[in-house]
Amino acid sequence: MQNTENMEYNTTRNHLTIREYGRHIQKMVEYIMTIEDREKRTRNAFAVIELMGFLNPQLKNIEDYKHKLWDHLYLISNFKLDVDGPYPKPDSETYHAKPEALSYPKRHPKYNHLGKNIEIIIDKALKESDAEKKQGFANAIAYYMKLTYSNWHKELVHDDNIQSELSAITGGELEFNSRPFIKHRVDGSREDFVSNIGKHPRKNFGQRNNRNNNNGRDNRNNRKFGKKRY
Repeated sequence: MQNTENMEYNTTRNHLTIREYGRHIQKMVEYIMTIEDREKRTRNAFAVIELMGFLNPQLKNIEDYKHKLWDHLYLISNFKLDVDGPYPKPDSETYHAKPEALSYPKRHPKYNHLGKNIEIIIDKALKESDAEKKQGFANAIAYYMKLTYSNWHKELVHDDNIQSELSAITGGELEFNSRPFIKHRVDGSREDFVSNIGKHPRKNFGQRNNRNNNNGRDNRNNRKFGKKRY
């Protein structure tokens, strides 16, 4: 019977800090921590760093990946390893600190069909002092407004409607002088299919099917009476 006294199970082992390096690397680090000679302990730490880089070659794509390997080494030792490494030992409190929550912008556009960005551009256009640049802003805004209408409506909106809405938004301060050209997307695939019915007569494939059936019947009759068909 096999002796099971020296067998190890994961339930009896200590916590595996970084699973990507495996249990053997963690045992090596634990052994290095037991070495009393500081110089020998440092040489073994450098050897473990080379082995860690060999086990995870994808880290070489990261800039200054050696620094990251040393941080992992200190993390595996629970920041208790004392060696003369090329990089300073990170602080455990800084490493485990949680990042601050991001403040998401809360913007509520007045005109939902145009979005919030167009309102920002309109504000910049109204504050513009140069008349030529202000006119360029107005033409660009009109083009964008017509583009949004084209994306959400089947019918292409007229330029007068764009100008009236732009005047209502800006209080009559912006007027575009170039007609915005939009290649309108016509989403009428079903209507086009229905309208094209009858223009291209459908080919009759019934005769071909009957011909194939007759050829199969003739081949069976020829085999029955011993005739060859060439």
